[in-house]
Amino acid sequence: MTNLELAKIIVNLVGGKENVVKAANCMTRLRLTIKDNSLVKVEEIKNTDGVLGVVESNNYLQVVLGPGKAKKVTDICVQELGLPSDGVATENWKDNKQAIKENQKQNNFKKLVNTIANIFIPLIPAIIAAGIFNGLGSLISTLQGQGTLPAEGFWKATQLMFALIGGGFLSYFAIYTGINSAKQFGATEALGGMVGAISISANIVALSTMMGLYNEEFPLKSILTTGKGGIIGVIFGVYILAKIEKAIRKRVPDVLDLILTPLLTLLITGILFVFVIMPLAGFISDKLVAALSVIINSSNPVVSVISGFLLSALFLPMVLFGLHHGLIPIYAVQLEAMGGVSLFPVLAMAGAGQVGAAIAIYFIARKVKNIRLQKVITGALPAGFLGVGEPLIYGVTLPMFKPFITAGLGAGFGGAYVMLTHVLATAWGPSGLVAIPIMQPGSMVNYFIGLLVSYIAGFIITYFVIKDVDVKNA
Repeated sequence: MTNLELAKIIVNLVGGKENVVKAANCMTRLRLTIKDNSLVKVEEIKNTDGVLGVVESNNYLQVVLGPGKAKKVTDICVQELGLPSDGVATENWKDNKQAIKENQKQNNFKKLVNTIANIFIPLIPAIIAAGIFNGLGSLISTLQGQGTLPAEGFWKATQLMFALIGGGFLSYFAIYTGINSAKQFGATEALGGMVGAISISANIVALSTMMGLYNEEFPLKSILTTGKGGIIGVIFGVYILAKIEKAIRKRVPDVLDLILTPLLTLLITGILFVFVIMPLAGFISDKLVAALSVIINSSNPVVSVISGFLLSALFLPMVLFGLHHGLIPIYAVQLEAMGGVSLFPVLAMAGAGQVGAAIAIYFIARKVKNIRLQKVITGALPAGFLGVGEPLIYGVTLPMFKPFITAGLGAGFGGAYVMLTHVLATAWGPSGLVAIPIMQPGSMVNYFIGLLVSYIAGFIITYFVIKDVDVKNA
């Protein structure tokens, strides 16, 4: 089946383009906001060739298609089949009003997670690329310092180029976050980007010093300094920006709107953002980092092992419901405060546990002559090794259920090892083997060992827990 054929079937089964408020995609999923859920034929979508699974949450539908295919099918849906893209409303105001009412039925937690997902999902490709370039650049720099690679010439130029590309995104992450936040909150996107830029401006230090808020001896302990509040502050700042901009636009005459609205919006928001939101968000971020340090950066090996095991073992249920995107601000806070992300490598072990469990099921399936299951696993394993777990989750472990549990238990052992050895990543994005380059140079080996531990533990637990009859009837 071609991607065009698959897109047409999906659009038809969700009730046609008239039943879709907006369409977007992440790395592996077509994400649709639906007007009338009663028109969606979920079971038929699940049984469609090429669909790996479906996740429902009120009027929010996620069709799991796998890496690459999700983007291609989404583009076809938008560009050729006429689905409204993310952030583009339909022309019928009554339909939009109904969609808003449907969204209001979601609880606040799900609405928050969906908002965070919509802010960061478009940034994932850049986060991945920048993380890999920074990881490789750091590795080259480390090898140069050890004398393994020449300090000048080709390798020096390569290291500088990699650092340049990686820094081109991560150095200005706050600006990209501001732009996407503005899109979600209904503010002017360029103004949202300016809020992000303000947060990383060097002039913050000069203002902070004048106001007596800067700690010259310990800059990071300042009430106000460059980057204070991080991504959390930027998102909340843009939320306030959107409220102020809408209020001002209602009161400013049309002839002056282009000049006065952005001017007054930025002036009021800028003052509130710098002197209220940044210090407050910074306080929250500092407390969050302190709390995380107790759990995931503990010097107590027992705490590290227990927390690593539980986090890895329980991560996949979050993925199933699309809640994992809510962790992205925590990754960002860790990266800003610690210079690396410790939570992401631990959670990445969850996919490795699925791989080990799937291999065990493959051997059992071969023994009981379940040819269909063998083919499914053979097709899904390469993606699993590369960190894309949906094919294995939706095609193998979740339908059988027990292997989904044993895979999580196996992942827990890898997570415990990774936490115990304090593995740090330079960014976040893909898991599995392809995540090795985004680990800090000193963490690459231990991250790989963690994957091996998860593979082996997932295999052993699954092989000895799952019965032959369970696989034969799967």
